[in-house]
Amino acid sequence: MSTKKAKEPRPKRKKFAAADVQVGLDSYMAGAFDKALEIWVPLAEAGDTDAQAWVGSLYANGDGVELDDGLAFKWYLKSAEGGNVQAQSNIGAIYAMGKGVPRDNEEAVRWFEKAAEQGDAHGQFNLAVLLTSGTGVEKNIKKAAEWYRAAAESGHYPSQARLGQMYAAGHGVERDRVQAYLWLSLAAQHGIGTALKALDGLVKHMSSEEKAKALTLFDQWRGRTVGKTGPSRIEPLPS
Repeated sequence: MSTKKAKEPRPKRKKFAAADVQVGLDSYMAGAFDKALEIWVPLAEAGDTDAQAWVGSLYANGDGVELDDGLAFKWYLKSAEGGNVQAQSNIGAIYAMGKGVPRDNEEAVRWFEKAAEQGDAHGQFNLAVLLTSGTGVEKNIKKAAEWYRAAAESGHYPSQARLGQMYAAGHGVERDRVQAYLWLSLAAQHGIGTALKALDGLVKHMSSEEKAKALTLFDQWRGRTVGKTGPSRIEPLPS
């Protein structure tokens, strides 16, 4: 009997933790921040990276607790080191702003890269911003355009606006009015004012053929949006 028990697979705690994190999220969405904190803290202390990120979010926003940038950084960092992508992006933003920690642009780049390489649109956008300005990393407009495009294709509106502007000006990419129209239009439909203004100027120089191609592409892309939810984002203001 003991041999049989030894061969039985052990329950995977991760599944239970995920369920518990969701219970905390249900409380959070209902405005019961104290209850959410009560649920998440034990999970966070046990090493659950999602719970750690949510605890960091509570302290970053002062939801149910006194706002504390130091504790927010502590929990985001634990989560980021454990592989949580959103926490990695937030840690990059915290270092970029020097919020609760000394500003460190090189560390910001390092964490944004980790998040960007795993497909996080916010990390991709912020990394592109730093590559464009050469902040904490060697300036590389072409690489910045690649990251803007990666984020734009996942539905990140500010990245769509930046990418459209780059195609319109031939900045980091070959000038392409069709691509410029596509990405500016996608951003404009979500209220990005700079994209709408740039689009107005672009249309005046487009041929009928270019407009037709651009509209076809727009119809193919317009339904794509970012549908992910998670702990609140901390982002430096784009330069």
